Formats: sequence, structure tokens, C-alpha cells
Amino acid sequence: MRHQFSFLGVAAPERNKLYKKYFPEAKKTKIIDWDFVDTCWRKEPREYQYVAANYLKAMQSYLTENDLPKLERLVVTKSWWDTVDILDRVVGSLVYEKQELEKIILQWSLSDNIWLRRVAIDHQLLRKEKTNVQLLEKILLHNLNQTEFFINKAIGWALRDYSKTNPAWVACFIEKNKERMTELSIKEASKYLSHH
Repeated sequence: MRHQFSFLGVAAPERNKLYKKYFPEAKKTKIIDWDFVDTCWRKEPREYQYVAANYLKAMQSYLTENDLPKLERLVVTKSWWDTVDILDRVVGSLVYEKQELEKIILQWSLSDNIWLRRVAIDHQLLRKEKTNVQLLEKILLHNLNQTEFFINKAIGWALRDYSKTNPAWVACFIEKNKERMTELSIKEASKYLSHH
């Protein structure tokens, strides 16, 4: 990652202090400043993209369905796991509120872009019993038989996370689909499943 992006050298604790200082003020506006986000995304040093992604996370309750194409653009621009794995939950919060967007997330799960697939797979992380299991299953099935590390890791994460809520469902999914799953996905997914 260090070879892909230039860094200012502002460490995470310093960035977090800035977020705590400025994001509460931003929330009072109740409007997402997309010019600010786009400016951050255009800047060279990677820290600016972290600021924008975390700003969106702080402001996610003010997202509207019209913002999904904007989030898509961010996912596919200067893409790497470090920003994508903040944006996945931002996308998830929007899709949870606006369930008519689920069909677009299903399209992402079949995209030629691995990062859109990764967001689709992981957008329901930490939903627990509020997980839309049918949607999760469809998205996962769209992404089996993959050689791409970042997709297979995401599959494992999604299953591992949901296994804390419904281990029987996850165990059954692995059993049914293990021929089409990589060792990496199975290992990640099985982390919290008891091995009897």
C-alpha cells in the first residue's frame, strides 16, 4: 500500500483527534458537503481520503438514495482496502434505510470491479439479527469460485461476522458450498464455529 499512495505521515491517533474536533460541528449542518469529500479524494496524500471516508461515516445518517452513485465513484477511485473498508459500512447504513437500493448492491456483487464486489459482500457487517440473509446469500453465491484474494477474504469476513448471530446458518452455507469456496474463505468463516 505504501508504494501505491503518498502519505503526509499523519498517524491515526492524530487524525482521530481532528475528527473528534471537527465532525460534531459538521453534524450540526445535517447536510453532507460533497465538495469537501471530492476535494479530499482528489488530493494526492492518502490521509485526505481517510478524512473524507471517516467524515462520511460520521455523517452517514444524512445520506440519501441519490448519494449511492457518489459513494460508488469513491469506491472505484484510488481503491484499496483501507478506504473501501470504511466505505462499505457507509454504504451499508444507506442501504439499510433505503431497501430499494438492495437491487443496486446486487449489481455491484456481479461487477467487474473487485472493490464494488467487496463492498457488496461486506456492506451488512455488524448487522447481527438485522442482516438480510437472503441478500447476503445471493451476494455470496455471486462471488464463489473466485481467485481474487480481496473477494475471498471478504466472503470469509461476512460469514464469520454473521456466525456470531447464526452459526447454524453459516455452517450450513459452508457445507453446501465448500467445493466452490477457497480455503481462505472457509478458514475465516469458521473462526467462531465450534468444531465438533
